[in-house]
Amino acid sequence: MALPYLEAVLGFMIFMYIFETYLDIRQYGALKLPSLPKQLEGVVSHEKFEKSKAYSLEKSHFHFIHEAVTIVMDTSILYFGVLPWFWEKSGNFASHMGLNSENEIIHTLSFLAGVMVWSQITDLPFALYSTFVIEARHGFNKQTIWLFFRDLFKGICLSILLGPPIVSALIVIVQKGGPYLAIYLWAFMFVLSIVMMTIYPVLIAPLFNKFTPLPDGELREKIEKLAASLKFPLKKLFVIDGSTRSSHSNAYMYGFFKNKRIVLYDTLIQQCKNEDEVVAVIAHELGHWKLNHTVFSFIAVQIITFLQFGGYTLVRNSKELFQSFGFDTQPVLIGLLIFQHTVIPIQHIVSFGLNLVSRAFEFQADAFAKKLGYGKLLRAGLIKLQEENLSTMNTDPWYSAYHYSHPPLVERLAALEDLESKKED
Repeated sequence: MALPYLEAVLGFMIFMYIFETYLDIRQYGALKLPSLPKQLEGVVSHEKFEKSKAYSLEKSHFHFIHEAVTIVMDTSILYFGVLPWFWEKSGNFASHMGLNSENEIIHTLSFLAGVMVWSQITDLPFALYSTFVIEARHGFNKQTIWLFFRDLFKGICLSILLGPPIVSALIVIVQKGGPYLAIYLWAFMFVLSIVMMTIYPVLIAPLFNKFTPLPDGELREKIEKLAASLKFPLKKLFVIDGSTRSSHSNAYMYGFFKNKRIVLYDTLIQQCKNEDEVVAVIAHELGHWKLNHTVFSFIAVQIITFLQFGGYTLVRNSKELFQSFGFDTQPVLIGLLIFQHTVIPIQHIVSFGLNLVSRAFEFQADAFAKKLGYGKLLRAGLIKLQEENLSTMNTDPWYSAYHYSHPPLVERLAALEDLESKKED
């Protein structure tokens, strides 16, 4: 008797949709609360609270609709056998174009081209509404429709340029991998991740944003002094023109070994009038580096990736599994897609675990900045960013625990206050 793999996958997808919708409803209730959390009363202005509330509620409405459409499409594609049908049609299309559809690489690339067209068609209306209605209505969107489609075009071109060699390499590795397939796949993805992390900030990111050196002045001097005091190998300090697309703000670090870079969004500098608040935010980011959070995260991802490939090697030759999803053949890419669907329960558990670790890291990085003497400035900076980004003020604890990789502002401020009280004791 054939095992009902497809039915099990569909059942879990629907179960997770119901569960996550329940969490969304709980969060919606929290968003409608008429007042700030007690910890933020007198800290966040009433005007900013009302704006944040309106922004969060509108995003929540949009999210309900988007998720409902997504679950209907995803379950329908699996239930009605659209995947095997589309695989067959993509092979026919390749043959019609004079290509050898018997070649799995050509067939797979034809399939992916169709998937990319479909995803653009289905995702575009949501992306346009989110950007030019919701984000614009609340004062965040700064990009023109021309810039939006230019970025979209660049993204498609990058997919066309980078996708085929990567997919081709994966297919060849699976076909030739033998008993050490999991190791070969992991090694390939490891090298690929290193290459992408190297070239992305240098070659890809500048295609979408302009990176300019942070001008000489007090802010630059303070950041360089802080980095030097921690022996952080800062090589370059950039400002990114995030304001050309959005008024949301951020800061991040990248680079390997002795070649580190820090990037500040111009909106972050504009929003934090006190330069020391920006330095406090950077102190938090440097805390992640000093405490080896980035190293731990990278190693965790590599271990999870290896385990996933190990699981894939166990099921890739299961004809029963492929047949359950409507396939008579066993294409490499389809095998990877089916495997991803079958391990969705494990992925949710792993994701939840990683979120818990990430939240702990955020508290540790805050404590690190506090130890450096930036406690009050970090507190002020976090509040300023919360206000300017209209981030959610009231959060449901279940929703937050499941979805958030960063603790809510209330929890971060409470943790900083606890550290302050312990210091006084």
